[in-house]
Amino acid sequence: MAERLKNQASAYLRQHAGNPVDWWPFGDDAFDEARRRDVPVFISIGYAACHWCHVMAHESFEDPEIARLLNRDFVSIKVDREERPDVDSAYMAATQALTGQGGWPMSVFTLPDGRTYYAGTYFPPRQLQGTPSFRQVLEAVSAAWRDRRSDVEQSAAQIAEHLASNQLANRSLLGNLSASVPLPEPASGAAEALEAAVAALAAAEDTEYGGFGGAPKFPPSPLLRFLLAHAHGSAATAGTAAELAGRTLTAMALGGLYDQVGGGFARYAVDRRWQVPHFEKMLYDNAQLLRIYAHFSRLAADVDLKSLALRVTRETAQWISAGLSVPGGAFASSLDADTLVDGHRVEGATYVFTRAELEEILGAGSAALDLLDLDADDGASHRLPGSTLRLRAIPDDAQAAVWQDARAALAAARSVRPQPERDGKVVAGWNGLAVAGLADAALALADAGMPEEWMLPAAETAAGYLLDVHWDGRILRRVSSGGQAQGIEGLLEDYAGVAEGLFALYAATGNPRWHRAAQDLAATAVDRFLGPDGLSDTALEAEQIRQAQGGQSAANPLDDAVPSGTALLAGVLLTSASYGGPGWHRGLAEGLTAHVQRAAPAIPQAVGWSMAVQQFLLDGPQELAVTGTDPGKVAQLLSAGRAAGGPGLVIAHGEADSIGLLEGRETDAPALAFVCRGMVCRRPVESVAGLEAELAART
Repeated sequence: MAERLKNQASAYLRQHAGNPVDWWPFGDDAFDEARRRDVPVFISIGYAACHWCHVMAHESFEDPEIARLLNRDFVSIKVDREERPDVDSAYMAATQALTGQGGWPMSVFTLPDGRTYYAGTYFPPRQLQGTPSFRQVLEAVSAAWRDRRSDVEQSAAQIAEHLASNQLANRSLLGNLSASVPLPEPASGAAEALEAAVAALAAAEDTEYGGFGGAPKFPPSPLLRFLLAHAHGSAATAGTAAELAGRTLTAMALGGLYDQVGGGFARYAVDRRWQVPHFEKMLYDNAQLLRIYAHFSRLAADVDLKSLALRVTRETAQWISAGLSVPGGAFASSLDADTLVDGHRVEGATYVFTRAELEEILGAGSAALDLLDLDADDGASHRLPGSTLRLRAIPDDAQAAVWQDARAALAAARSVRPQPERDGKVVAGWNGLAVAGLADAALALADAGMPEEWMLPAAETAAGYLLDVHWDGRILRRVSSGGQAQGIEGLLEDYAGVAEGLFALYAATGNPRWHRAAQDLAATAVDRFLGPDGLSDTALEAEQIRQAQGGQSAANPLDDAVPSGTALLAGVLLTSASYGGPGWHRGLAEGLTAHVQRAAPAIPQAVGWSMAVQQFLLDGPQELAVTGTDPGKVAQLLSAGRAAGGPGLVIAHGEADSIGLLEGRETDAPALAFVCRGMVCRRPVESVAGLEAELAART
């Protein structure tokens, strides 16, 4: 039996190295083997933290009889969706086209050229409520290949044609962005589209429990970035945006989605009330939410709400550092949803408590118990071995002190329990978002008088890891493990995500190293991903994926759990231009987000990051350069600028001759602040009050 998975960067692939299934990693060799044997390909897609992936692995992939069928009739490929989102995206589209739904584990059957002819998600070991058993699926799919080959090939051709039309629709949404075609004029209707989006979101809000829509509920991170940006502006809907963001962020922070003991957010809640999470914890969620709560702490006018936002910011940053740091200072991908208890995987076992356990740990009359909203049945209705911990309301100062003591006791009790496994692979783009989150969180906490001295150095260490391990000056690698880059070139979301983090770090530190690297990555991303046919999500797309998509390359401008590569690149290019990069970067950012005029009113939750970029464009964006000979006064101006300027403010500080906005200016004052727009700066101000007035006037 081949052991092709045992040295892979992906923990998910390594988890399957000992299966009796003869797994192959995704690549030409596997498809060549299928052609040589004249058998179809089975592609199983999942990720390390996925509960149902573990279930299917135990039920089917560890079963010798299932393995015999797979090894006899198929070439079997195991894919980590986090390592290969290009593969996942193509076959998820096929699965949704065939079944009307998607999810993981994903089970896809293809021709030896990569085109799909049958697909599904989780298949049980025995037929269940109309769902065929996995063995029945294997036998039927193999029989179709063997006995009705022409039908199979016709079906595969139809699915590929459908996916090709989807990609063409995406390109139509983006418009013609070829480097050889003039860029579109700035979006004249953007302001109206963003206001319409806020109105649509207000109509879709769950006014009782916060968030949008019903169960399950996912943290709408890219959308929240837009709402906070819009709330800082002067549009008639700014107040509505602030309220929408505030209610959602408060509900998530008080509910079971947030780990009230250890910090950090789970992937999603299975219920409307944010009570019961799907317990996996992902870097990409927490990196985005860390930054969002940091920005929310500046927007919140209510003292208790500001305190909640700052607490969540601090605790989430601490969890990312403690829970996901890997040697070298970067961050791992995720923690598992399950915990191994007595040889069995139990979802949430590390995190939940029965009332009896809480009373034993905290004391039967503990005031901390009154702060909690506990299940009467200790979670039995959700098949959990206890209750998730949720706060009834935002604690006041006295209650917060009680809860902090309780957290320490509960954390000590939790530490002796079995812990979830960690997927230690480092994903470049997600780490870029984490760098941005840590940088902005460090500033928000410091400006609030709650400095965490370790936080900004941690962001710099992670940024250094990305540049040293993932970036060779020409190509950025998506994944590393054990300090070594492995696998495919980064996708568009990786180049743009790392650049986003480096620009945020430059704004926080003034260190030109981060500015230079961010500009280099932005320029390389344009060169690698924008070609004669427009923008693509991958620089070098696998032939099998292109075949699966009917010969079309992928270019999806819509957000998912993470912002789309298109939206991330647009934001990076706008920042690049604001820092003195090529002026046409701004025009390209306009073009990359012009689809917001059509999409924002109709599908706002799918274009949150692009809407934020459009909001920053409408705001100028505002640029702030601060320089001077007195570090204390410079710091005061920077803090005031961050408080008044909003999340779209582009900040540069340091020696005047190192700041592009101040090129050619002589400054020897203790502290000067220049408010600029489009690289055109107004007269400098020296006081906090003067700076606040300038920023207010420019808004």
